[in-house]
Amino acid sequence: MRIRQQRTRQINISKKMMLICLCMILMVSIVGCGGKKKENLTITNVSYDPTREFYEKYNKDFIKYYKNKYGKKVEVIQSHGGSGSQARSVVEGSNGDVVTLALEHDISLIEQTGLINKGWQKRFSNDSAPYTSTIVFLVRKGNKKNIKDWNDLVKKGVEVITPDPKSSGGACWNFLAAYGYALDTYHDQKKEEQFLTKLYQNVSVMDSGARGSTTTFVENKKGDVLIAWENEALQTVKNYPGKYEIITPSISILAQPSVSLVDDNVNVNGTKKIATEYLKYLYSDKAQKLAAEEGYRPSNQTILKQYKDKFNLNMKLYKISDFGGWDQAYKKYFEDGALFDKIYTNN
Repeated sequence: MRIRQQRTRQINISKKMMLICLCMILMVSIVGCGGKKKENLTITNVSYDPTREFYEKYNKDFIKYYKNKYGKKVEVIQSHGGSGSQARSVVEGSNGDVVTLALEHDISLIEQTGLINKGWQKRFSNDSAPYTSTIVFLVRKGNKKNIKDWNDLVKKGVEVITPDPKSSGGACWNFLAAYGYALDTYHDQKKEEQFLTKLYQNVSVMDSGARGSTTTFVENKKGDVLIAWENEALQTVKNYPGKYEIITPSISILAQPSVSLVDDNVNVNGTKKIATEYLKYLYSDKAQKLAAEEGYRPSNQTILKQYKDKFNLNMKLYKISDFGGWDQAYKKYFEDGALFDKIYTNN
């Protein structure tokens, strides 16, 4: 009897030991899975309005590239709107993995929240601006108001369409391009501001984003002239043959759209590798040529020269550094109560 009880006790102990071992193995495997985060193969690109068509094509090329290089199928989700609005959406919780916005300042706003690491401008070439653009005029075929330069936009009876600098990065570039003309023409602060005031008195519709302004001008037939991204104007002329023409002003600005990882999001999402590859591929020869075909000026100067017939490379272009850099320019011209508000209030 005693022997049976001992054997039963030994069997029970053995079962308990096996159960403990199984639990330990399960815990180790769970910890192991948690320790090595699985790569997420879906990323979201939070961008500004006029890049829709470019990124639709770019994403297809990138998906093929990533599949060939790593043997993995990826998905890219696009999000578009006014650049300033898009930046605020990321700050407020939009789960973007990368931002490809209209100006450096919009990304710096996200950086200030800690979502993007400091020094993001140096993470990729050309201050993380893989392509550039400039500001031009789009008019209807025939150009009935004979618009040739900025001074024609302040004439009586000329209806101007441009978006709102409070929500649109493109609108900020428009304002600074106009200011560059005023600086070259008047050499007097009071006269420069008077010129800008007259210009914005002629603005009849101020949409929240550049694409909205294009829709107002093209689809809704409002205005005599649209102050536009060069790439947006080129796309419109291409899509509406014989209906519109581009006027290149004597002075404009080198517009540098910027790109960055949203560091906090990619770390949580497990997308840092694919998001980094996504932005690096923008600098590839194939992507640079695609940018040119879609109306953007490649940062690769050799490829840019191959498209010299498409872009006016002889324009006088101000740079954001001429206005003290984006931090200073935004504070001086676009913050609440700054110059744009004063000009627009006077209207």
